[in-house]
Amino acid sequence: MDVEAIWLSLQLAALTTAVLLLAGLPLAYWLAVTRWRLKFLLEAIVVLPMILPPTVLGFYILIALGPLSPIGRAYEAIAGKSLAFSFEGLLLASILYSLPFAVRPFTAAFVGLDRRLMEASWCLGVSPLRTFFRVAFPLSWAGILTGAILSFAHTLGEFGVVLMVGGNIPGVTRTVSISIYDEVQAVNYSEAAMTSLVLLGSSFLALSVTSLINRKTMY
Repeated sequence: MDVEAIWLSLQLAALTTAVLLLAGLPLAYWLAVTRWRLKFLLEAIVVLPMILPPTVLGFYILIALGPLSPIGRAYEAIAGKSLAFSFEGLLLASILYSLPFAVRPFTAAFVGLDRRLMEASWCLGVSPLRTFFRVAFPLSWAGILTGAILSFAHTLGEFGVVLMVGGNIPGVTRTVSISIYDEVQAVNYSEAAMTSLVLLGSSFLALSVTSLINRKTMY
């Protein structure tokens, strides 16, 4: 079993989930409450990574993070290394790829809230930010937890985007899914099977927990 790849994947999934909680919650809340007519365009952009083939998304992210892009040049000037084929670049790619798996459950949870509760809070003089933390967030905990779990599980098992943006550098960008692919290519099926059990178990656990959460909120 490739422990190093598993540990790297766990770090990547944890950081991706943390960033998506910080960035995805405000975005989802805004999508849920805004009356902007063109918000469907932003919703389409958010869902796009779920529809695009991973290789296509990975290719565009690679171009955006490469040394010829403004982002890539700026990062290389500051950090002294390339953003592409690095853990940092892999993290950015994972955030973009897992974005819909976090924002969609978050948004659904906020949409399901009784808007009158938030309007009552605003009428009492509570700021929108405090209303979010005192009213919207506590009442939407199930959807938020579901989005976080799905984001973590999805990042843990991603392959196409990871391979395109990060390559296969042991200890840096070699995740558990790439490790399984390498073992299969080497006809080492026993090792591939052992490592695959980690993804199988984590996926089953994630689905079981989310189903349990949704079941409890329904009754």
